[in-house]
Amino acid sequence: MESKNHSSSTAGFILLGLSSNPHLQKPLFAIFLIMYLVTVLGNVLIILAIHSDSRLHTPMYFFLSNLSFMDICFTTVIVPKMLVNLLSETKAISYVGCLVQMYFFMALANTDSYLLASMAIDRLVAICNPLHYDVAMSPRRCLLMLLGSCAISHLHALFRVLLMSRLSFCASHVIKHFFCDTQPVLKLSCSDTSSSQLVVMTETLAVIVTPFLCILFSYLRIIITVLRIPSAAGKWKAFSTCGSHLTVVSLFYGSVIYVYFRPLSMYSVVKDRVATVMYTVVTPMLNPFIYSLRNKDMKTGLKKLRDRFHS
Repeated sequence: MESKNHSSSTAGFILLGLSSNPHLQKPLFAIFLIMYLVTVLGNVLIILAIHSDSRLHTPMYFFLSNLSFMDICFTTVIVPKMLVNLLSETKAISYVGCLVQMYFFMALANTDSYLLASMAIDRLVAICNPLHYDVAMSPRRCLLMLLGSCAISHLHALFRVLLMSRLSFCASHVIKHFFCDTQPVLKLSCSDTSSSQLVVMTETLAVIVTPFLCILFSYLRIIITVLRIPSAAGKWKAFSTCGSHLTVVSLFYGSVIYVYFRPLSMYSVVKDRVATVMYTVVTPMLNPFIYSLRNKDMKTGLKKLRDRFHS
């Protein structure tokens, strides 16, 4: 068994990709290249707009600029390799390369979820306890929240990858996916994965559900507070500050819950590929549009940035 595991580390894996149809490879390459470039450009513009406009130097936009940076890194871990494989005959990835991709994918995805939770806490304090906002969301606390998000996420990813590295792969090395995700890789293992799956599910629930529950609790408190506002205009003003964040949360968690919170026996290759594309490629691409089109402050910041480039 050990020799088989060792052979897997030298042989590596084959990433099947989104489609095995040779006629779809170039069209898919063009589509995902455009999506990747839009993602990088859009998120870079959000970061530049926030850093160049002093009015956007607030906790909410501090977390948004870091979310944009994480989204750039997140898609870069997956999409460039997918683009290379779409034009390649072999579509290979080394064993170590697969584990490295898995590590950064999980670390950055979890950091995204914790940043979304931090943004929900920011809205909670701003709407429910505005008099204590400056103290509760001080620059030091915001920085600690960011560092805590990164530390928890990277430790979680390290733990998962170390568990994965103990498995043996002695049958097919063809991963029916476009990147090294945990579920399709686990499907290839000839080791007994029942204990690993139990540990993974328990630990994943603790790490991923925590920010999700934090978001739910925050918005429950926000709704209760807003409903107590007597005027309709006051209610709309309070809710309007949360619209962009709620849209991103729905896109991100909707697809994540669909893909990961099911037993391995219910894993569906085609359906899960589509859902995974949603939160690995589509959501990071849409985030800049969601925040810029539905947010007056961001529109102003982007206009100032445009004027600065033109001047």
